[in-house]
Amino acid sequence: MGAFHCRRCGNCCRWPGAVRVSGEECDAIAAYLGMTVEDFIDRFTRITPDRQALSLTETGAGHCIFLDEDPPACRIDAVKPRQCRDFPEHWNFPGWRNECEGGREDRE
Repeated sequence: MGAFHCRRCGNCCRWPGAVRVSGEECDAIAAYLGMTVEDFIDRFTRITPDRQALSLTETGAGHCIFLDEDPPACRIDAVKPRQCRDFPEHWNFPGWRNECEGGREDRE
């Protein structure tokens, strides 16, 4: 396999599940959006199912709330959470290579 190259397809942002955010990440995202941390937390986070952290909220379809669709782009790319920055090298989900354009390219 070759080195992974992100194709900016946004499919990792469409995968349902928790996107954990730390306190520092909440601070950075809130500042980037020009809002208070309290407002950011109220509007854009939820408690994770294990009740151990905060996660970004999702749309009704399970997509990240900060994913713009056309073209796919992250509205908070400059300050996106570490979990997002670390995909797929440090975390991924089962079958990610089938969903991710860069992952499919990586297999070829």
